[in-house]
Amino acid sequence: MAGHIHGRQDTTVIQIKERTEQTSRTLICLGFCGGGTGPYHAWGDCLPADVALSAVCYPGREGRFLEPCATDWDELAADTTAAVLSAVQGPYILFGHSMGGWMAFDVAARIERDGGPLPETLVVSSCNAPDRGLTPRDMFPARQDTDTSLLDWMRTNGLMPAHVLEDPDLQEMAVELMRADIQVRDTFRYTPGASVSVPVQMLSATDDDVIEQDAGNQWRRVALGSYHHDILPGGHFYTPEIWRRLPLHLRALTTAPTSAPA
Repeated sequence: MAGHIHGRQDTTVIQIKERTEQTSRTLICLGFCGGGTGPYHAWGDCLPADVALSAVCYPGREGRFLEPCATDWDELAADTTAAVLSAVQGPYILFGHSMGGWMAFDVAARIERDGGPLPETLVVSSCNAPDRGLTPRDMFPARQDTDTSLLDWMRTNGLMPAHVLEDPDLQEMAVELMRADIQVRDTFRYTPGASVSVPVQMLSATDDDVIEQDAGNQWRRVALGSYHHDILPGGHFYTPEIWRRLPLHLRALTTAPTSAPA
């Protein structure tokens, strides 16, 4: 069993800023639609010295390139829940952006349902409340979009690094991953009654035309504990500077850690 978990950590949970003797908590990040762990690497530079940083790698990319992509939401959620649990070493904050926000909520709800170690705080970013269910507004980008349209979406929203933009083979891989994640996202179904009791912070942007204007209020329906909604400048991924230093806006990082409840 120990060997199995160690192997999972090597490929599934990327330790961007590793734990030390001074580490008091870990920020665990989940990917958004079409994304990997790369967008979170810059965050290590702005975290407090006692905060470690890890990111979950979904199957089919990076260190899990040879694994088949998940085919539906439940498959990916089960895989991600196992990955998060394998990474928990004391107090942790669970973060998800866009589709990753729904995934972070689902993972936290599953862990709570099963009596596992809960996050100190759940942080959801740029996503509508999950209890609305999947609506046409959430299905963007769409599975019927052309490859060119998907590349334009990723380029416009800052999801594609320069080396991908310059390499046709990497562009093709990026589109394939986006389509795989769109397929998973489009199978999302809210479990009636699902909620979380841990503190929730919801982040949204001033000019995000992907989520609904009252998304901040919607999340209160499934957040049974303390709740904060903070609005930041920019579009769906905020401004490049805000995204690069987004952990500075996480309220949980300004408070003393609490023990993760069993």
